[in-house]
Amino acid sequence: MLDRDTLHLLEQNAGSTEADDGWTTSYLDVLTLLLTLFVLLLALTPTGSSDAPAESASVASLENVPLPGHGLKPLNAGLAPRIEQLDIPGVSVTQGQSGVTLRIDDSLLFDSGQAALTAQGQGVIDHLGALLTDFDGEISVEGHTDDVPIATARFPSNWELSSARAIAVVRFLERQGLEASRLRAVGYADTRPMASNATIDGRRANRRVELLLRQAVP
Repeated sequence: MLDRDTLHLLEQNAGSTEADDGWTTSYLDVLTLLLTLFVLLLALTPTGSSDAPAESASVASLENVPLPGHGLKPLNAGLAPRIEQLDIPGVSVTQGQSGVTLRIDDSLLFDSGQAALTAQGQGVIDHLGALLTDFDGEISVEGHTDDVPIATARFPSNWELSSARAIAVVRFLERQGLEASRLRAVGYADTRPMASNATIDGRRANRRVELLLRQAVP
């Protein structure tokens, strides 16, 4: 038989083993919880393969969205071939979404402070006659001045001067056979400058007559 001291020693070892086993069990439980948490996090995090199709779909959808100012067919598209060979000194051509603008220096058309077409001015408009006659859209003749005031009996301000110059060009176009229903005259005075009126060159650029050609919308 075992003596009392031996039994006591065995009981102490058994208690120590149970304590060690309890600590090991708690540690394994913590590891299991952490592993479960990582698995959940990985499941919730999007992978690279899932991002790629979504991104591709987004890019593809954006490519098909029309952006402002893009993908619109200009109304003046049919005028381009007719103005490519246009080469008249003092006359410039610009194209925009609203139409083609023929910009003419006022010194080619009028004497200073006057609204009657000079012989030279009539020649310039006459050179444009073939283009304007064949064109079947609307023609807006727009007069522009610099900001230097004018105050005469006939032209109390630049409003009257710019309007009278636009009307003079319209009347000449009528005599060339253009239908009045396709013409209009507009005077802008100095409200739409192209350059600063603080310089001579700027004021010269601002004194102009513009013919805006708008193609008829079907």
